Amino acid sequence: MGKIYLKNIRLYAYHGCMAEEEKIGSDYVVNLKVKTDLKVSSITDNLEDTVDYVRLNSIIKEEMKKRANLLENVANRIVERILNEHPCVVRAIVKVAKKNPPIGGNVEEVAVIRELRRTSESLD
Repeated sequence: MGKIYLKNIRLYAYHGCMAEEEKIGSDYVVNLKVKTDLKVSSITDNLEDTVDYVRLNSIIKEEMKKRANLLENVANRIVERILNEHPCVVRAIVKVAKKNPPIGGNVEEVAVIRELRRTSESLD
Protein backbone atom coordinates (compact mmCIF):
# COMPACT_ATOMS: atom_id res chain seq x y z
CA MET A 1 0.00 0.00 0.00
CA GLY A 2 0.95 3.61 -0.40
CA LYS A 3 -0.48 7.10 -0.16
CA ILE A 4 -0.94 9.91 -2.63
CA TYR A 5 -1.21 13.47 -1.33
CA LEU A 6 -2.53 16.63 -2.94
CA LYS A 7 -1.54 19.49 -0.68
CA ASN A 8 -2.85 23.04 -0.42
CA ILE A 9 -5.09 23.20 -3.48
CA ARG A 10 -6.21 26.83 -3.55
CA LEU A 11 -9.69 27.57 -4.89
CA TYR A 12 -12.33 30.27 -4.85
CA ALA A 13 -15.89 29.12 -4.20
CA TYR A 14 -19.29 30.22 -2.91
CA HIS A 15 -20.13 27.91 0.01
CA GLY A 16 -21.85 29.02 3.18
CA CYS A 17 -25.18 29.61 4.86
CA MET A 18 -25.11 33.39 4.68
CA ALA A 19 -26.44 35.21 1.61
CA GLU A 20 -23.25 37.27 1.33
CA GLU A 21 -21.14 34.10 1.04
CA GLU A 22 -23.20 33.02 -1.95
CA LYS A 23 -22.62 36.38 -3.65
CA ILE A 24 -19.08 37.29 -2.63
CA GLY A 25 -17.45 33.88 -2.19
CA SER A 26 -14.32 32.96 -0.26
CA ASP A 27 -10.87 31.51 -0.59
CA TYR A 28 -10.54 27.81 0.19
CA VAL A 29 -7.68 25.38 0.65
CA VAL A 30 -8.23 21.66 0.10
CA ASN A 31 -5.90 18.84 1.14
CA LEU A 32 -6.39 15.25 0.06
CA LYS A 33 -4.80 11.94 1.00
CA VAL A 34 -5.73 8.64 -0.66
CA LYS A 35 -4.52 5.18 0.24
CA THR A 36 -4.02 2.77 -2.64
CA ASP A 37 -1.73 0.00 -3.85
CA LEU A 38 1.32 1.58 -5.50
CA LYS A 39 3.29 -1.64 -6.00
CA VAL A 40 2.50 -2.15 -9.70
CA SER A 41 2.92 1.49 -10.73
CA SER A 42 6.22 1.74 -8.85
CA ILE A 43 7.54 -1.04 -11.11
CA THR A 44 5.83 -0.33 -14.45
CA ASP A 45 6.12 3.48 -14.37
CA ASN A 46 2.75 3.62 -16.19
CA LEU A 47 0.06 6.16 -15.32
CA GLU A 48 -2.63 3.56 -16.04
CA ASP A 49 -1.37 1.52 -13.07
CA THR A 50 -1.95 4.18 -10.44
CA VAL A 51 -4.43 6.82 -9.31
CA ASP A 52 -3.95 9.84 -11.56
CA TYR A 53 -3.56 12.84 -9.28
CA VAL A 54 -4.56 15.14 -12.14
CA ARG A 55 -7.95 13.39 -12.07
CA LEU A 56 -8.11 13.69 -8.28
CA ASN A 57 -7.50 17.42 -8.60
CA SER A 58 -10.24 17.66 -11.24
CA ILE A 59 -12.73 15.94 -8.93
CA ILE A 60 -11.93 18.42 -6.17
CA LYS A 61 -12.31 21.42 -8.49
CA GLU A 62 -15.60 20.09 -9.92
CA GLU A 63 -17.12 19.46 -6.49
CA MET A 64 -15.93 22.82 -5.14
CA LYS A 65 -17.78 24.55 -8.01
CA LYS A 66 -21.10 23.05 -6.80
CA ARG A 67 -22.41 25.42 -4.17
CA ALA A 68 -23.28 24.05 -0.74
CA ASN A 69 -24.33 25.52 2.58
CA LEU A 70 -21.97 23.29 4.56
CA LEU A 71 -18.34 22.31 4.11
CA GLU A 72 -19.38 18.90 5.43
CA ASN A 73 -21.43 18.37 2.27
CA VAL A 74 -18.60 19.43 -0.04
CA ALA A 75 -16.06 17.20 1.73
CA ASN A 76 -18.41 14.23 1.64
CA ARG A 77 -19.07 14.63 -2.09
CA ILE A 78 -15.33 14.70 -2.77
CA VAL A 79 -14.45 11.49 -0.91
CA GLU A 80 -17.53 9.64 -2.20
CA ARG A 81 -16.66 10.49 -5.81
CA ILE A 82 -13.06 9.43 -5.36
CA LEU A 83 -14.02 6.03 -3.97
CA ASN A 84 -16.75 5.58 -6.60
CA GLU A 85 -14.51 6.48 -9.53
CA HIS A 86 -11.33 4.77 -8.32
CA PRO A 87 -11.95 1.18 -7.17
CA CYS A 88 -8.28 0.80 -6.21
CA VAL A 89 -8.53 3.56 -3.58
CA VAL A 90 -9.21 2.01 -0.18
CA ARG A 91 -9.35 5.21 1.85
CA ALA A 92 -9.71 8.91 1.14
CA ILE A 93 -9.32 11.77 3.59
CA VAL A 94 -10.10 15.35 2.59
CA LYS A 95 -9.78 18.60 4.49
CA VAL A 96 -11.77 21.55 3.15
CA ALA A 97 -10.82 24.86 4.77
CA LYS A 98 -12.49 28.24 4.32
CA LYS A 99 -9.96 31.03 4.78
CA ASN A 100 -10.93 34.12 6.82
CA PRO A 101 -14.54 33.02 7.43
CA PRO A 102 -17.13 35.72 8.18
CA ILE A 103 -17.88 34.49 11.70
CA GLY A 104 -17.06 37.60 13.72
CA GLY A 105 -13.51 37.71 14.94
CA ASN A 106 -10.01 37.13 13.70
CA VAL A 107 -10.21 33.49 12.57
CA GLU A 108 -7.69 32.25 10.00
CA GLU A 109 -9.83 29.35 8.80
CA VAL A 110 -12.62 26.94 9.57
CA ALA A 111 -12.22 23.42 8.26
CA VAL A 112 -13.94 20.08 7.94
CA ILE A 113 -12.12 16.77 7.62
CA ARG A 114 -14.01 13.84 6.10
CA GLU A 115 -12.67 10.32 5.82
CA LEU A 116 -14.22 7.49 3.85
CA ARG A 117 -12.87 3.96 3.59
CA ARG A 118 -13.95 0.78 1.94
CA THR A 119 -15.36 -1.71 4.44
CA SER A 120 -12.54 -4.20 3.83
CA GLU A 121 -9.80 -1.67 4.66
CA SER A 122 -7.94 -2.04 7.96
CA LEU A 123 -7.95 0.72 10.56
CA ASP A 124 -4.20 1.50 10.53
